[in-house]
Amino acid sequence: MIEFRSVRKTYPDGTNAVDDFSLVIPSRTTTVFVGSSGCGKTTLLRMINRMVDPSSGTVEIDGEDVAGVDPVQLRRRIGYVMQNAGLLPHRKVADNIATVPLLTGVSKGEARARALELMDTVGLDRAFAERYPSQLSGGQQQRVGVARGLAVDPNILLMDEPFGAVDPLVRNDLQDELIRLQRELGKTVVFVTHDIDEAFKLGDQVVILKKGGEIAQLGTPAEILSEPADDFVANFIGAGRGRRALRVEQTPTGPVVVDGDGRAAGVLTGPVQVVDAAAAVPQAAEAGARDTAPGAPAQGGGPR
Repeated sequence: MIEFRSVRKTYPDGTNAVDDFSLVIPSRTTTVFVGSSGCGKTTLLRMINRMVDPSSGTVEIDGEDVAGVDPVQLRRRIGYVMQNAGLLPHRKVADNIATVPLLTGVSKGEARARALELMDTVGLDRAFAERYPSQLSGGQQQRVGVARGLAVDPNILLMDEPFGAVDPLVRNDLQDELIRLQRELGKTVVFVTHDIDEAFKLGDQVVILKKGGEIAQLGTPAEILSEPADDFVANFIGAGRGRRALRVEQTPTGPVVVDGDGRAAGVLTGPVQVVDAAAAVPQAAEAGARDTAPGAPAQGGGPR
C-alpha cells in the first residue's frame, strides 16, 4: 500500500506544484492520476521513488516513510516506465532490460535469462534481443520499457505517460497488454496520463486532479461517469459537452450507438444487457479470493 499524507511541494520560485495532498493507493490495483498539464500528477508519481522529495508531509510504502530509505536502493526495487521508453541507445534490447538486475548483483547469465523471459511476458519476440532501440518501432520500444520496469519483479510499477508518444492503434494494443499483465502479475500500478479515456480503461481507481494536486474527484470509472462531482469534472470527462451521453439509434443495417452530437460511437453486437457495476464489485472480489485460494497460482510475491 502507498499512502500520501498531507504532501506539499513548493519550488524555490514559490510555485506550489502540490498543496496538501493525501491519498491511499491500495495494493495490487491500478491507480491513475489524470489531469491537464501542470496539475502535479507527475510530481506526485516521482515522490513515490524519491525522484522528487516533498517540501512537507510524508509518502509511505507499507507503512515505511520513503524519506528514510536510500533513494538509489528505493528506485532499484520500484519499476519505472516513462514516455519514449527512456532506453539506453548504445545497449541492445536484452541488455537494456537486464540493466537493473545487473546493478543489484545478479549474474550476467541470470539477468539475460530474466530479460528473455520478460520479452515473452510483454509480447516481444526474442529475435529482437540483439537489436538496438533505434531498430525498433515506438510500440516495441515501449514494450522493452515495460519489460525493464518489471525486471526485478517489483511490487510497485510507476508509469509516467508511457503510451503518449505512439499512434492510437499501437496505444490501444499497449493498454490491452498492460491490462493483461496486471491480471497475471497483480502489481501496485500508479499510472499518469492526461487522457481521460485511457484513465477509465486502465484504472481501478481514478484520481482527477486540478492545479496544485487538488483532488477534484476520486473513484472508480463507473462512479465518476455516473456521478461527476462538479462542473469541472463533468467538463473534464466530456459529460458537460454531451460526449458521454450515448444513445442507441436504429439504422437500416442495425443498432448504432451515437454520442450527444449524433456521431457514431460504436455498434451493438448482441442483446442489450444492463450491468449493475456495484454488484460486480463483490463478484470480482470473490473471483480474486478464488484465485488466491490454496493450490491456486500466486499472483506476484511479497507485500504491496
